[in-house]
Amino acid sequence: MTGPMLLFLIAAALLGQIGVGAGIAFWRYQRRRARFAAPAPVALRGAWAGWRQFRVVGRQYEDAAKSQCSFHLAPLDGKPLPPYKPGQFLTFRLTPDPAAPDRPLVRCYSLSDQPDPARWRITVKRVPAPAGRADLPPGVGSGYLHDWVQAGDVLDARAPAGGFWLDPDPATPAVLIAGGIGITPMLSMAAWALSHQPDRAVHLFYGVRDGAELAFGETLAAFARTHPAFHLHRAFSRPRPDDLPGRDFETEGRIDLALLKKSLPHGRHQFYICGPQTMLESLVPALLGWGVPAGDVHYEAFGPASLPTPQAEVAGALAEVHFARSGRVLAWDGRAANLLDFAETHGIATESGCRAGSCGACETRLVSGEVAYTHPPDHDIAPGHCLLCLAKPVTALELEA
Repeated sequence: MTGPMLLFLIAAALLGQIGVGAGIAFWRYQRRRARFAAPAPVALRGAWAGWRQFRVVGRQYEDAAKSQCSFHLAPLDGKPLPPYKPGQFLTFRLTPDPAAPDRPLVRCYSLSDQPDPARWRITVKRVPAPAGRADLPPGVGSGYLHDWVQAGDVLDARAPAGGFWLDPDPATPAVLIAGGIGITPMLSMAAWALSHQPDRAVHLFYGVRDGAELAFGETLAAFARTHPAFHLHRAFSRPRPDDLPGRDFETEGRIDLALLKKSLPHGRHQFYICGPQTMLESLVPALLGWGVPAGDVHYEAFGPASLPTPQAEVAGALAEVHFARSGRVLAWDGRAANLLDFAETHGIATESGCRAGSCGACETRLVSGEVAYTHPPDHDIAPGHCLLCLAKPVTALELEA
């Protein structure tokens, strides 16, 4: 290899690294700006306050592996259900331990169909114990629903919530990107768009390990057959020998920017991403680095907020936090991610759900003091209260917990 050619290759490699770094930095900047410029939550028309009872009127598994189960819910009071925004979730109060009905488990699950005034549907993936950690338990909430909740049972739920929903503007094509159980809000978005905006282009990229883990296969195939504007792209990371390309999936591998560039037509799109942390960490900065405006990239991660957030101005070490109901006074040392983690670490029982500021399950009365949030909550907080899952102390606090 000649000297000039070697220098050219070295320079190209350096420019590539600089470009990747700039893309990630730009993503973090845009995320910070978008988070703190987020609009105030919009009240759901016809929503109820507190808990409402729903009867389970049906359930069925949606995948061959029988790890993803749908539950059809009808309101016990028989009154019509309000419309929700496609992509939102329900917060449930579950009682997996009959011996402790006063210690319910609060969990959030996405609505997986378009709004219906008579009944709603959620789809729940069974959460196993972490790989290689047989000493840790599997998901309590999902296990309870899969193993114990049957047709005829009654569940308590709050009104739909969450800030991850489909923009109703029909002029902009929607690109829905789902990883695993992240298909649930995407199915709600797709079903609503195809029903109410049949001419709107909808591109669904759905990544799973293999055909056994593909949920709603027949539903998605029917969408593709009957709606010319719906484009389905299934990516299997580890297909089985009997998973056939072209019939069962379109791409072997994971969803990445190269696949999106190859598959999407030119022009503006609205991107919606729901999946595990690794998917978001890969795709969000890649899309921003490609030049997609931050306002056109919407995402939701499994579990608590999984992407970096700007640091709030918080109190220094040893600020006192008084948990009034528990009778505990503890020193905030700055190591906990938020007040919810801080309380749980010290054995103080508090309700929690989404752990991302959307469901309101951890809303607690702030008797005195001041808190800051790592990012603006989606939940509309009552005056004199705070959300423990996002809050850190700015001053000494007294909490009704």
